[in-house]
Amino acid sequence: MSVWPAWEVRDHHTATTWCNVRLAFDDGAQVDVLAVLCEGAVSIEDVRARPPLSLDDLAVLSDWIEGPLQEAYGVAVEPAGAAVGDDAPEKRHARPGWPRGVEGRRAVAEVYLAAQEVGHDAVLAVMCATGRSRRGALRLIAAARDAGFLTPRHARR
Repeated sequence: MSVWPAWEVRDHHTATTWCNVRLAFDDGAQVDVLAVLCEGAVSIEDVRARPPLSLDDLAVLSDWIEGPLQEAYGVAVEPAGAAVGDDAPEKRHARPGWPRGVEGRRAVAEVYLAAQEVGHDAVLAVMCATGRSRRGALRLIAAARDAGFLTPRHARR
């Protein structure tokens, strides 16, 4: 297993780090992951595997990369969506639980506006809160705009 940083974005209080993780197995299988660390949470941006991963393997991928990330960055990482202090075993997912529908759009708007008020990158705040990629976060923001929770991006003429 190997971990190396891809890039890092810092704002006033937090840092978001993208890193590459390579898992090589004895049977020749290999998994390359682009993972994001934001405030101790791990999100998975991209996965490439030879041979392809089964759904069961994909579900435990965060468990596989947790150890190497902890060794590389010296911090205890929690997979996104895992409850801190919760002793009950549960399935871990790369993307945190985020409400769907109107509640999700309202929550995205709240995160976006809160980040704007303090002068932080609002898209990055939505990325960290939802565990989505930049493109996914922009889609959520657009949906919040369409629902009327955020002002229109461009003035209509």
